[in-house]
Formats: sequence, structure tokens, C-alpha cells
Amino acid sequence: MKLATLSRKEVIHSLNRKRLRLKIGGFNVCLSSPIPEVADHLLCLYGAFEVVDDEAFIDFYTSLASPSKVRRYFRAQVNFSFDGYVPFKPLPYKQASAMFEWGLNWCIANHSHHYLVIHAAVVERNSQAFIFPGTPGSGKSTLCAALACSGWRLLSDEMTLLSVADGLVYPVPRPISLKNRSLDVIRNFSSNIIMGPVVKDTAKGAVGHVRPSDESVDLGEVPAKPAKLIFPKYLENSNTDLIPLSKSRALLKIAENCFNYNILGVQGFKSVSDLIDASDCYEFNYSCLEEAVALFAELAH
Repeated sequence: MKLATLSRKEVIHSLNRKRLRLKIGGFNVCLSSPIPEVADHLLCLYGAFEVVDDEAFIDFYTSLASPSKVRRYFRAQVNFSFDGYVPFKPLPYKQASAMFEWGLNWCIANHSHHYLVIHAAVVERNSQAFIFPGTPGSGKSTLCAALACSGWRLLSDEMTLLSVADGLVYPVPRPISLKNRSLDVIRNFSSNIIMGPVVKDTAKGAVGHVRPSDESVDLGEVPAKPAKLIFPKYLENSNTDLIPLSKSRALLKIAENCFNYNILGVQGFKSVSDLIDASDCYEFNYSCLEEAVALFAELAH
């Protein structure tokens, strides 16, 4: 059963009863919350995701709720919790939906050590996974959104999950997070996107999320083979330049973008080395999304 088959009233009821359970890629997530805006966020952006039954194993039990009764009404705040543990300071109540996305990122990054977890967007076309590592401001999520809007399969806009067992990239397709200027850039790039309400005045500025395609969600457990490792950099008014990168330099750069490289130790080094061996490596400078998308379409043939 897809979430979209439920009414708003049913979703709110499930959230209040601590029984809304969604399949997100290879993870089952249980979310509880008394906040109606959280239900709206899920219905807008997670409609294509499967609701799992009460007997299914749950990877992450999560909650969004006010830290106290007083904080529901006076300077209202919200906490994200995982198995009763609160990893972050509370945020303003109106930022609850964004906090869910950030909290789930934290859960996956900190509890998925059967993967090498890379801070990178990843999309797939013609059975080739293109991995885009990048720091905030590099333009990786904007580029990822443009490719997803152009028919590429979204695996993740935030984390590349590289299996330490078989070296394949496993999907966790979720709404694509965009910030500030990127929101209008993607709205102008594609008229077909579905974007949730924009959350303003966060620590990252204005934040909005783009709904993943139904096809990407339906293929949420189908891995992809790494083919291209591309380090993007948005530079205003720059040319579209794809620059070959040496394997040794790429290895150093990708290790810097891993969440759990040190935790995995020798296995982490082996996984990074195997990824580099399997991938063509590049640096990429761009300012025009249309040119970037055309270039990668050609590269994927």
C-alpha cells in the first residue's frame, strides 16, 4: 500500500498512534508526531513510498514532538528523537518537516556501517551510477535535481551508500533538499517538479524539497554499479568544464567526503580503492544546468 492511498486524516491518526511505517530504500522507518504539518510534508513528498505493516522489522524508530507541553504553545519548538535519543538541539516548531529530513540523514549516516557512506549525490542512467561528492555550496544537490528532472534515476541527493560486500551503490531515494537560490533555479529549470512548502529562516537559510520520481522510489532496492566519480563545483558565469582527475587525487578527495571511512578502517580503504578502480574520475565546473545535463547524457552513452 502506498502512502498516497491514505487520507490526511488517516496519516495524522497513524502519526499520533506511533504507527506510521514507511519503506525508504532498504530501510524501514517508523515515525510518530502530533504535528499536522509533518503529515502534509509526507503526503506531498512521500506519496509513492510503501507503508509497511506492523510486523515488519523497523530500522529506525523516530519521533518529532515538542520538548515540553509549554513549548507546544510558547515559542513553540520541536525535537527529533531516535529510539528515545535526542541528537540535536530543538528547532522552531515550523521547521519540523526539515528536521525530519535532517534527522533521518543522521540515522542513516551513523547506523549503516555495512556501507561506506559518502557525502555525495548519486543518480543512474543506462546502468551507470554517477556519484557527485561535494561540500555545501558545491552545487551537487542542484545538479542532482536537474538530472533527476531530466529522467535520471535518483538514488540519493545526500548520501551514496557503497556496499562493503559487493561494491555496488544501494539507493535511498528521498526528497531532494534544495536551499536558497537553488529553489528558484530548479523551479525555472523544470515545470514538472513537485516541491513541498519552503521552510524559511533555518540555519541553512530557506530550505525546500523536491519529490523523487515514482520510478526512483519503485526501484529503491535495486543497486547500481559505480561508473563515474565527479567532483562538481558551481562557479557563477563559468564555462562547462569536465576535467580528468588522477586516481590518486580522487582517492584522497573521496576519503575526505566519507562519513565512516575511519570507522571501517581497512575495509574503508579497500572500498574506496575499489570505487576508484571502477570509476572514471573528474572535476567538474559549471554554471549552466542545461549544458551540464546535456554533457552527462552524452557521457552516459
